Amino acid sequence: MLASAEEISRWPSGSDSFVEAFAKGLAVIGAFGDSAGGLTMAEVAKRTGLPRAGVRRLLLTLVTLGLADERDGRFALTARMLRLGYAYLSSLSLREIAQPMIETMARDCDEIVAVTMLDGDEVTYIARAEPSSVLRRSLTVGSRLPAFCTSMGRVLLAGLSDEAAQALLTQSPRPAFTRHSITDVKALMRDIAAIRTQGWAFVSEELELGACGIAAPIRDARGRTVAALNISTNLGRHAEKPFVKRFKPLVLELAARISASLPPA
Repeated sequence: MLASAEEISRWPSGSDSFVEAFAKGLAVIGAFGDSAGGLTMAEVAKRTGLPRAGVRRLLLTLVTLGLADERDGRFALTARMLRLGYAYLSSLSLREIAQPMIETMARDCDEIVAVTMLDGDEVTYIARAEPSSVLRRSLTVGSRLPAFCTSMGRVLLAGLSDEAAQALLTQSPRPAFTRHSITDVKALMRDIAAIRTQGWAFVSEELELGACGIAAPIRDARGRTVAALNISTNLGRHAEKPFVKRFKPLVLELAARISASLPPA
């Protein structure tokens, strides 16, 4: 979701610097995340905390614009909505620069390679490449994962100040996805401090048993971490230590090349 019902309730009133109706429309669009089969008007109202009458007008506006359709009382976004996402993705010079590079690495390494950015307490995939020989996963460009339990998420958190990283972790849910998941904020902050010093992160089986990944920061011309480069694999293909030994130098080298290729800030 773009915004939770609680966040929406804290929005400022409409003014010359905040168009409340526009913000509500975006909230309604965001409510359709993880909604296979569509949503009823009542379900959208519940997810957003907005009045049902207002939700009705916003949904019908989306239908009129061809951005949503309605069938048997259930609303669903249409493929035309992809134009909005593509407008963002196509404007990212980072994605344009990184995509051919990660495709080459995925092909050469026979592993999944991705670039992600931090969005709240989650990482969002902006570029991804995978060889045809490995088991395909459902993650695609636009997919989101929790930041606290992934290698790319921890790299991105390490790019924040201690205060910002701790506040984000404290305020975000941190479920134990596996028995290996680190959920304690103090323990996570210790790991983030080590990642900030060494310049890379390795996380194993914290989000999914059998899965691990190594990530390094992509930095802009000012040295700020703007994204993370990640190689992920299944532990059935590589043991942890050989995986890190083989792929850490490759990840660090490619992250540095992408960083050097970014335009001046």
